[in-house]
Amino acid sequence: MPVKPLFDERELLAKVAAGDQRAFKLLYEVYKKKIYTYSAGLLHSDILAEEVMQEVFLKIWRMGEGLTAIDNFPAFIKTMARNRSLDAMRKLVASAKAEQLLTQNYAEAHNETEETILLNETRKLLEAAINLLPRQQKEVYLLCQQDGLRYEDVADKLDISINTVKTHMKRALSFLRTHVASNSDIAAILIILKII
Repeated sequence: MPVKPLFDERELLAKVAAGDQRAFKLLYEVYKKKIYTYSAGLLHSDILAEEVMQEVFLKIWRMGEGLTAIDNFPAFIKTMARNRSLDAMRKLVASAKAEQLLTQNYAEAHNETEETILLNETRKLLEAAINLLPRQQKEVYLLCQQDGLRYEDVADKLDISINTVKTHMKRALSFLRTHVASNSDIAAILIILKII
C-alpha cells in the first residue's frame, strides 16, 4: 500500500506515539480506506472489514512508543490487517463448525429421544400382549425369546415335545404380531417385528 508522502511519516508516527489525537486522525484518514478495502477483499464481508479496520487502528493507538521503531509503516499496517483478517476468518470457521456440531448433536439427540419413546411404547405394548398369551405359549415364548433357549432345551425343561414348542412359538408370534399391528402405528410395527 504505497502512500504518496504528503507528510513526514516518521514525524507523524512520533506524534501519534506521544498521544497526539490530530496526528492519529490524519493517519487514520490516510490509511482507513486501504485497510478496509484490503480486509474486505480477504473476508468478503463489509461488516468484518470494518471491524478489522477498527481493531488495527485501535492497536496502533495503543502501541505508543512502539510506533517509532517501525521502518516501513505501509507494510506494517498491511501485515496487521492481514493477520486480523485471518483471525476473523478462523473465528468464522470455528463458529460455523461449532454451529454445525450443535445442530448435528441436537438432531441426533432429538432423533434418539423419539426413537427411545417409540421403543419404550412398543416394549410396553409387547409386554401387555405377552401377558395375554395362554400360559404355556407365554412360557415357551419367554424361554425362547427372552432367555434365549433352544427349542430342544425348552422341550426338556417343560417336558413337552419339540413340535409342541414349535407350535406354541408359531401361535405366540402370530398372536403378538396381530395384536401389535392392531394397537400400534407402522413405525412401531416395524420395530416390534424385529423384536419378535
